[in-house]
Amino acid sequence: MREALSEVGITGLTVTEVKGFGRQKGHTELYRGAEYVVDFLPKIKIEIVVKTEHTDAAIEAIIKAARTGKIGDGKIFVMPVEQIVRIRTGETDEAAV
Repeated sequence: MREALSEVGITGLTVTEVKGFGRQKGHTELYRGAEYVVDFLPKIKIEIVVKTEHTDAAIEAIIKAARTGKIGDGKIFVMPVEQIVRIRTGETDEAAV
């Protein structure tokens, strides 16, 4: 996916290892003779900030690279970013992207 985003001019992203659940449900495990349900599965959260005019290209690149057609392909959430400040330089908004 990183390469697909790079091809459309998006060079920065943040990857975070997270846990969650959805349609995959989870599974049961046995620990010291007791059975318990593991609801939260390990997942990866990727955050990308792009200019509005690059949103569609970013979405298409992600879908092209990540779609397998199986449960667990993920979701894309598009949200506005109200303000950006680069701490090191003090640049704001588009100059800080």
